[in-house]
Amino acid sequence: MADEARDNLGAAARIVREPPMKRILIVEDVALNRDLLTQLLEDEYEILIAVDGADGVDMAIAHRPDLILMDLSLPLVDGWEATRRIKANATTSAIPVMAITANAMSGDEDRARAAGCDDFMTKPVDEDLLFAKLQHWLG
Repeated sequence: MADEARDNLGAAARIVREPPMKRILIVEDVALNRDLLTQLLEDEYEILIAVDGADGVDMAIAHRPDLILMDLSLPLVDGWEATRRIKANATTSAIPVMAITANAMSGDEDRARAAGCDDFMTKPVDEDLLFAKLQHWLG
C-alpha cells in the first residue's frame, strides 16, 4: 500500500503546469469582424473584447493584455486617439498595438504608426500574416 501511494505521489509530482495563455484585447465595433478574429484566436489566446475606443482604453488599463488588435474607425474615440491614450499611460505604454483596419489609403499606415501603433494590417485579414505577426509580438 505504501509503495502504491508513493507511485501515485510520484505521478502527481510530475504534473507540469502550462504557462497561462497570452491575452489579446480586440477593439472592434463591427460584430462580424470581432467574431472572425475571436474564432481565429480563441484556441490559442485569451480574448478580451471592446466595442469602441473609450472602452478599449479602459480595458487595456484594467486588464493589461499582452497585445491589442485595434480597429481605427471606431465610435466615441477612434483607434488613433485610443492608441495615443494607451501609449501615453505608464501602465499600458509597452503593450504592442496592432492596427487592423479597412483604411488602406496612402498614408494610413504612417498615421497609425505616428499615433503609436506598433504594427499595421489591412482588412480583410490575411490569416497567415496575422499569425506571423502575433508570433513576432508574442513569441
